[in-house]
Amino acid sequence: MEPIAPTRLTAAKKSYAVRRVNFSDCSHLATNACTPKPGDIVLARVQALGSHKRIELPNGRKASLRVGDEIVLAFGNRYAPDQYEAYVPEKLETCHMVAAGGIAAKAASWHDRLSGPTVVEPVGVLCAADGQALNLTDYALPTIACSMPSCVFGVFGTSMNAGKTATAAALVHGFAKSGYRVGALKVTGTAAGGDPWLMHDSGAAKVLDFTDGGLATTFGTPLDKIVGTTRNLLRTLYRSQCDVAVVEIADGLFQEETRQIAASPLMHSLFDGVVFAAGDALGAVAGTRSLQELDYRVLGVSGAVMQSPLAVREIIMNVDIPAFSLPDLHSPGTISDIMEQTLCGQLAVAQ
Repeated sequence: MEPIAPTRLTAAKKSYAVRRVNFSDCSHLATNACTPKPGDIVLARVQALGSHKRIELPNGRKASLRVGDEIVLAFGNRYAPDQYEAYVPEKLETCHMVAAGGIAAKAASWHDRLSGPTVVEPVGVLCAADGQALNLTDYALPTIACSMPSCVFGVFGTSMNAGKTATAAALVHGFAKSGYRVGALKVTGTAAGGDPWLMHDSGAAKVLDFTDGGLATTFGTPLDKIVGTTRNLLRTLYRSQCDVAVVEIADGLFQEETRQIAASPLMHSLFDGVVFAAGDALGAVAGTRSLQELDYRVLGVSGAVMQSPLAVREIIMNVDIPAFSLPDLHSPGTISDIMEQTLCGQLAVAQ
């Protein structure tokens, strides 16, 4: 270990992923013989710019990167079909920044449209004076014991960029417009600030994501950890007096953690109903049927597919549920129909 000057740490560009960290806890760097773990916080130096030429700061600003910049990232695995497949390295060695939100990992593969990852050299893992590595789990919201919001709605989808976040934000806006105090929660994915800020802009009274539960990413995270984190974050929304929660599950039903979540009785029990987002009619129909086979109450289909009237017609011909455009989900009439289809129909509108 070696000490780190506070001024050096202050000058480094800090990413969204580490926004909950109290950097006054850091006094040293572990610079060798260190095996990184998911969530460990690392000071790294930019060696070469790739597809990520900017880093998302905790306040949402996208800061430009230059070769030689020192940045603060969190180690994490990443699964993103339109971006990177990446894994936490087995030792402290040259690796990559695989997400603008601040994830350090070794890229194993990436989408053809990308130029390749930004290369970073770890300077050292941030440590306390006793040599203990700082980890995002140290800064997770505390575990609380209380109820959860009265009504919880999930948003699943076919894949990355199927329109899940837009669908969730539209639901948030619809519930808020209808007078409910709504909380928004993203329980899986890769640390990034854009989705939470969109939920705030859409009218959510409280917004949380898995990083508030101490996770940089959820790829490779055991199901019991994801379930426990989800339940605690829902309780935190309840503590903020949210009577309705909208929960987004990242990636598609074929992604391993999403598959496990969909099949989990404990996760299933949380949802009063779900909306399925898809990019095409076949995906919408197949995904809806998959969830129905797992006994989910699928309230409707939405997502990028709604841009095509012909595709919407194909969906309606093959599944007996509504297809919701984003303006549909903004409508108090649609929200009223959704509530009446579930056990939430008697929930009083917040005054």
